[in-house]
Amino acid sequence: MLREFLVARTVCHSNSLPLTLSARSLPRLHMIIRVGLVRERVNRNDRAIVALVMLAHGMVHTYELSIPIFVSIWLSEYTTVELGLAAVPVTTASLGVMVGLGFALFGLGALPGGVLVDRVGSKRLIVACLAGMSASFVLLAAAPNLVVVALALILWGAAASVYHPAGLRLISTGVEERGTGFAYHGIAGNLGIGFGPFLTALLLLFFDWQLVAGVLAIPALVAAVFATRADFEEQAAVTAADGGAGTSADKSSTGVSSLGEFFTESRALFASGFALVFAVVMFSGLYYRGVTTFLPDLIDSVLDIDPVPLSALLPTALVPGSAAGAPTLELELYVYAGLLTIGVVGQYVGGKLTDRIPTERGLVVGFAALAVVAVAFLPVASLGVAPLLAICALLGFFLFMVQPFYQATVAEYTPAGLRGLSYGFTYLGVFGVGALGGAIAGFVLDVANSTTLFLVLAGFAAAASLLGVTLLRKRATPA
Repeated sequence: MLREFLVARTVCHSNSLPLTLSARSLPRLHMIIRVGLVRERVNRNDRAIVALVMLAHGMVHTYELSIPIFVSIWLSEYTTVELGLAAVPVTTASLGVMVGLGFALFGLGALPGGVLVDRVGSKRLIVACLAGMSASFVLLAAAPNLVVVALALILWGAAASVYHPAGLRLISTGVEERGTGFAYHGIAGNLGIGFGPFLTALLLLFFDWQLVAGVLAIPALVAAVFATRADFEEQAAVTAADGGAGTSADKSSTGVSSLGEFFTESRALFASGFALVFAVVMFSGLYYRGVTTFLPDLIDSVLDIDPVPLSALLPTALVPGSAAGAPTLELELYVYAGLLTIGVVGQYVGGKLTDRIPTERGLVVGFAALAVVAVAFLPVASLGVAPLLAICALLGFFLFMVQPFYQATVAEYTPAGLRGLSYGFTYLGVFGVGALGGAIAGFVLDVANSTTLFLVLAGFAAAASLLGVTLLRKRATPA
């Protein structure tokens, strides 16, 4: 069929038909041309959407993971937070609250973002997200004190929060090969997760943190300009890949338009299989934040390698500062960044598998593997550096392999008209409820030890896997 289409297209671009083309063959030729043109348009639409969401997703996580790199600088550079009538000492606790405001909005804003995207469309919100993140880092670069720094982080959290419901809704309703779209989307996010802190740390070796923040504002602004010029059909895949039933909205609906409708549709969503999916993503978020928050310290304790002076790697003329105060490379941070980058492979494999196996089965296997990795992590890591790197690689692979599976599962258990709302709830669970994972991990480490922590994490993963089993059984049960 493809060869016939190419021949037909060549024929159509010529000035006349060949003499061998009979009137009898014209209907078939017309059908071939129409099918070929539709396929070309679909492929072009998929490529345009995937290119945009990859760019935006990578940007979101680049900025997200660059912010913690600045925290150590703020701790040493500032002594108090001036609040007018009072001055608060700068400590890890006060900075934690300040940074936490931005990260809290990153999770909590996903729900209103999901409601909004069903009304105004994905492209507009993605453009607003990119422009807002750029503006927040411009404000950060110009911040004269920590109060303005806090305002900049709040602006970043509000702008970034709308991305996941907008981007994932766009893939689920506009991309025919949904699993592949989720795979490439996740790959870009992992590249941002690994590249963001690496690039920021590298720039800070040579430049002031405010200049670095200003430089980081440029890519998001360029991406926003690109997004405004992107051309695609947001609903191209609705007919072919519409989600499940169970709510009062069908695939042609345009989201919720009032508070009453929001509560009505939300109740309908959670009365369906989406409630189980939401529980899965909450446990996924708890595991993710719980394991990543303190992993660099654990890697450092196992590696037991002193920081490497930059002067040992670069000519003296290129090293900023005096010989005594020359910057050093903290190797555990780069191992950690490498672990996160390995998630690229997990994202790709998981995304591809969502097109080939039931997504519920992928959830069962993926989270069961994470439970095993959590139980085995410390015993394996204690065997030496090579086993530590191997178990970290497995952790990075499975930690991100499950993401395309739960993203695709949300699309299967929700109608297209409420897809933004559904992903809003999803990332409220992942980043909002999931943010408690770091606090839980810190508490467990304070009252117990790292062995107990990994057993708790294994429990989160096991619970998610069992919920996947329940979803798989519901799929197998005739309606």
